[in-house]
Amino acid sequence: MTSVVERLRRDHPVFSVEFMPPRDDEDERRLWHAIRSLEGLDPAFVSVTYGAGGSSRDRTIRTTGRVARETTLVPMAHLCAVDHSIAELRNVIGWYAALGIRNILALRGDPPGDPMGDWVRHPEGLNYAEELVRLVRSLGDFCVGVAAFPYGHPRSTDLETDTDHLVGKLRAGADFAIAQLFFQPEDFLRLRDRLAARGCDSPLLPGIMPLTTPRVLHKSVELSGSPVPPAIASRLDPLADDAPAFRAEGMDIVTELCHRLLAEGVPALHFYTFNRSKATMEVVDRLGLVASRTGPPLRN
Repeated sequence: MTSVVERLRRDHPVFSVEFMPPRDDEDERRLWHAIRSLEGLDPAFVSVTYGAGGSSRDRTIRTTGRVARETTLVPMAHLCAVDHSIAELRNVIGWYAALGIRNILALRGDPPGDPMGDWVRHPEGLNYAEELVRLVRSLGDFCVGVAAFPYGHPRSTDLETDTDHLVGKLRAGADFAIAQLFFQPEDFLRLRDRLAARGCDSPLLPGIMPLTTPRVLHKSVELSGSPVPPAIASRLDPLADDAPAFRAEGMDIVTELCHRLLAEGVPALHFYTFNRSKATMEVVDRLGLVASRTGPPLRN
């Protein structure tokens, strides 16, 4: 199977997408509509998330395996250390290998129930994502990704220490990193600069979420750990009760963000989709990341 880093080695920018395992039959239909819609745009890879404490483990494995078997897409499976023994982690990695999946995003994960609760290592498990990276690499020819945090991990004391941890994960064997959400290009570019200052040139992908509704904006605040910058709030707050106008302005903001990142030489954009395809397809279309495709042009 093609690796993520192979897909990133192109002479033009690319994009990737992230899905969540379906919760029910309706969610599964929505997910597969999104997958099929995006498949024709040839994303560099698609990833499937893994719930806290392995709560969606079986659905993640099943969904990622189906992507590998039934589509032309390159799948990447998530793997979390939280609440798993090393033996259980070995089993999950073995299941991925049996399905032909060779791309894994190695995460420590958040405590189940309360993401900001106390971290408690499984008695027979791992403490850090760096250890999980080493475990995955020891079990086969995997391409491994890790998470990065433009504003620093919530448990980190400062940005420099957080960057040291990221470098540690990359030097432990990770091939690339995907950054959590951020609002302004400078937030991501400063992280890239901190890596470069440490002599690390591994691919760093920005995490992007199209701002289509106030709810998505609030979710972005939650996931990024950063408040909405005043410059963005001044554009979106007056439109909170006007859904079409909010969506149009939010899409403009995200497109502007992506244009700046591409101008700065970012090799790929990683889109969080919430298992829907339209907004991501619109941004990709605006950016010209797909030279051609069948069907009528997208309308904003």
